Amino acid sequence: MLPKLFEAITKDPEYQPILPELLERAKSNLMVNAVMREAILSDTANALGKMHDVVVDAAKPALIGREIIWVLPTTETLVRFPKAKLGKAHRTAELSQVWITQEKYDTVDVKADMEIKAGAEYSKKFFEDASWGVMERQTAEVGRAIAELETEKVLAVYDDIDAGDLAGGDEYNGSGTLNWAGLVGFWNRVKAENFNAKVLVINPAQLADLWQQDQFIHSFYFGGMADIRRGILGETYLGMKIVVSTKVAAGTVYCIDTDVAAVMLLRRDILTEPFENPKKDRYGIAASERIGLSALRSKAVARGTGW
Repeated sequence: MLPKLFEAITKDPEYQPILPELLERAKSNLMVNAVMREAILSDTANALGKMHDVVVDAAKPALIGREIIWVLPTTETLVRFPKAKLGKAHRTAELSQVWITQEKYDTVDVKADMEIKAGAEYSKKFFEDASWGVMERQTAEVGRAIAELETEKVLAVYDDIDAGDLAGGDEYNGSGTLNWAGLVGFWNRVKAENFNAKVLVINPAQLADLWQQDQFIHSFYFGGMADIRRGILGETYLGMKIVVSTKVAAGTVYCIDTDVAAVMLLRRDILTEPFENPKKDRYGIAASERIGLSALRSKAVARGTGW
């Protein structure tokens, strides 16, 4: 039975030829063999699969970007999206002619042409001496690096929207502290454009502001949604999940209808491969993914600074 690493490859005809070559390279890779030895695994396929699982498991909690955008798995390298406007309805009598809208829709072509990569490489001596515990920790860093760079790229999509194209027609800027009134203001901007705010994306500094607001932590308002002892706010407020990331600039807030605002094409999810350069005494693993990113409906995004 193949490790989880190869499931996506075996399902995709384009990547099936990769598998034999991947396993062949793994046989001579010092890191893969060290993992096989230290983790007591039966063969290099299971060792490479183990490393991949560590990468993915470390990446998952940090894949904040996927919580704030529509993720669309695809086998295509280019997908065309209509930049749809709100539909129009017409009242008609029974058996009368159906109205066909004459509106023309703009389109946006999104290419899955972005490859995000991260790797860990070390000397032969390192693998001779390192335990699995040390290698596992370093392998996990590869997963976190992939996730953090992906989050940066997703946030850049929202940063690149011109202020005049945002919900409300400009940025919604604050004066130093994110509070309940500010949150309602962000929600209202998106709602006024006939979209539904799904996430509020903030920096940990703004999360600290919210923790000082009675509306977020007092059971009188939301029935004890917040778990103060564990430092967890409620699941949603006004239908919005609060997403926190250090990749968000302090004082910046995004309010997004993630169903329609932007898209991430997921051409290939995280793939882990052996890496080696014997001439330079460098051995390790490399992880990568292929994605495409684009804004679709800018009015489904409210953005502001100064909070």
